[in-house]
Amino acid sequence: MRILLFTGKGGVGKTTLAAATAARSAERGQKVLVVSTDPAHSLGDAFGAALTGEPREVELRDDAAGSGRLARLHAAEVQTRGLLDEAWTELREHLRTMLLGAGISELDAEELTVLPGVEDLLALAEVHRLADSGLWDTVIVDCGPTAETLRLLALPESLSGYLERLFPTHRRMVRGLLAGVAGSENVDRWDSVADALGRLADRLQALRDMLLSADTSVRLVLTPEAVVAAETRRTLTALALQQIRVDGLVVNRLVPHPGSARGEAATWLRTRRKEQDDVIAGVRAATELPLRTVLHRAAEPVGAAALLELGDELHADDEPPRAAASAPAMELGGGGRALDSEYTLRLALPLHDDADVDLARIGDELAITVDGRRRLIALPAVLRRCTVVGAVAGDDGLVVSFRPDPEQWMR
Repeated sequence: MRILLFTGKGGVGKTTLAAATAARSAERGQKVLVVSTDPAHSLGDAFGAALTGEPREVELRDDAAGSGRLARLHAAEVQTRGLLDEAWTELREHLRTMLLGAGISELDAEELTVLPGVEDLLALAEVHRLADSGLWDTVIVDCGPTAETLRLLALPESLSGYLERLFPTHRRMVRGLLAGVAGSENVDRWDSVADALGRLADRLQALRDMLLSADTSVRLVLTPEAVVAAETRRTLTALALQQIRVDGLVVNRLVPHPGSARGEAATWLRTRRKEQDDVIAGVRAATELPLRTVLHRAAEPVGAAALLELGDELHADDEPPRAAASAPAMELGGGGRALDSEYTLRLALPLHDDADVDLARIGDELAITVDGRRRLIALPAVLRRCTVVGAVAGDDGLVVSFRPDPEQWMR
């Protein structure tokens, strides 16, 4: 089963291209679900159909029998408000109980249990539920704009880290321990809190496993403009930092070349196309990922017929969801037993020329911040007894150098 996530800067046409890819895949015989997690749902508008949180068949074209439907294609728009009421209420109540037991006032406990990003988390959990049902060969996700998508994809790991720091696994698994810490005599109630936290940890891990799976990848959509291309390069770095696979780029709204035509309109098209070609050349030089282009259409591609035509152009010579993608590499190098030995950790981050990179050692983890986005990377065992002595950013990514810490090396 394949999961393909479409994202890009707001307004670049990611929803249309996600819908077109889904339509083309279904026409090729796959069982396809296309689902929107974008709060500004427009997937239904692209298909010209009213969508809800439950998958429904989408009519594509009249066939020879006149049935007018292709049952292999389903679509849905995740409604996070309903999910919030269903899934978050129980856990929120458990957390409130825990905070009250720890001596926090009723008002403060109510405020502290409003978890930022919970709606994004529930939207991702709904994608996982639908994909895990086994009903479809391919699940195509129309995500929000890149900033929202990056936050969405980072949530499972970041929340797992916070949960583990606040309520470590070994404590949650000891019956009655949370109750003893808070001085409560109601052990059963506190055990139910521990059970709820354990279920949350399991769900977060399942979401993280889904995002890191070899069957999951992101397809970035952009328009051939310098500002959009610059954001795309930053997005590639941010996704690599999170170890998320990207299987390709789609450049949308490429104006047609006027050829040898003359006149004011032809001159405008020629100038604009030259600017767009230069932007595309810069993107190609910055990444080895496959890049597809889609011509700008005079009419807005809305409805099944237009989406199928767009899908034919976008995927003229390949199977839409089957592009290969590899996980960004993290390689350990160097070695030795002496105190002057040197180790390296190479992170295959596609750093752009103006990338702002910062490193910090936090316990057994390396905190890497690129353009304001931070990720904690658990260090291999040997590097936990070393100190960071330098870092170099190059064409092959970021290489961090380590040397043994004399105080820990011989232990």
